Amino acid sequence: MRKAISLSVGACLPLLAACNQHQSTLAPFGEEADKVLSITIVLVIGAIILAGGLALLMRHAMRAPEGRLTHKGGMKLVLWLGGIGPSIILLALLLYALPAMRPREVANNDLRIGVEGEQFWWRVRYAPPGGSVVEAANELRLPVGRTVELSLRSPDVIHSFWVPGLAGKMDMIPGRTNRLVVRATKAGTYRGVCAEFCGLGHALMAFDVIAMEPAAFERWLAEQARPATITASPGARLFASYGCSGCHSVRGVGPVAKISPDLTHFGSRPTLAAGVLPMTHANIAGFVRDPGKTKPGVRMPAFPQMSAAEADQIASYLQGLK
Repeated sequence: MRKAISLSVGACLPLLAACNQHQSTLAPFGEEADKVLSITIVLVIGAIILAGGLALLMRHAMRAPEGRLTHKGGMKLVLWLGGIGPSIILLALLLYALPAMRPREVANNDLRIGVEGEQFWWRVRYAPPGGSVVEAANELRLPVGRTVELSLRSPDVIHSFWVPGLAGKMDMIPGRTNRLVVRATKAGTYRGVCAEFCGLGHALMAFDVIAMEPAAFERWLAEQARPATITASPGARLFASYGCSGCHSVRGVGPVAKISPDLTHFGSRPTLAAGVLPMTHANIAGFVRDPGKTKPGVRMPAFPQMSAAEADQIASYLQGLK
């Protein structure tokens, strides 16, 4: 028995190598994920109790002298340990879990954020009470201790919004709006992913989740509402001449485009290409010239005719959008 337990534990230890604080259901930073973790622990304990009781019963049956257990006694044993006992335990577990399944209520003054999953990036719209809508991309910022309603949509295929440390995952279905109400409890930077296969770039469709103190979040949101600070530069002219402004918006410069991510404050984001690359000059220039090399299936076209010098100038322009 001890040898079997040791082998089981040894086999499970490599699985723990994937656990971290950045993207893990075992490191919750939201109330919903914390409830899920608590329920999981209780359910696992209940399963262990049932499995342990069964193992002890098997051990007793194998070692008991022949004829010690009568047919009548065996039927009672099966009734109590195989029917009534497990039913009581499962009922208790159900009654424990039901309150956590009750949806969180949303008040009129709570923050509402719209999230759209697209191939293969995330469009995020903040709608603060009494304020103007602010659009960003590939990162989700939340105020700690405040209830937030996420409206989840998709304009193309089925995606699935999942931030393991915040709450359970929820599908984003074309033609339908699903709502997920969350509350972050701990400041920090975390990671979310698409949990539904949505095409070639599915595995490279991530986003940063940044939980902030309320005052810092309000300052950040006010900054995001401002148009970009633009100065004339070769990179800005190249950005327009290559037609980038036909898909990407830079508020305060030219028409508003809705096809691709909003780049108004692009330079202030921590990552590039939906959480795939660090925000460095070389990564920006490389992605501008050939985005499909980093993210297969991406809808942004490549520019093989663009020189390395031109890509560097556009990268410098984009880095300055803060």
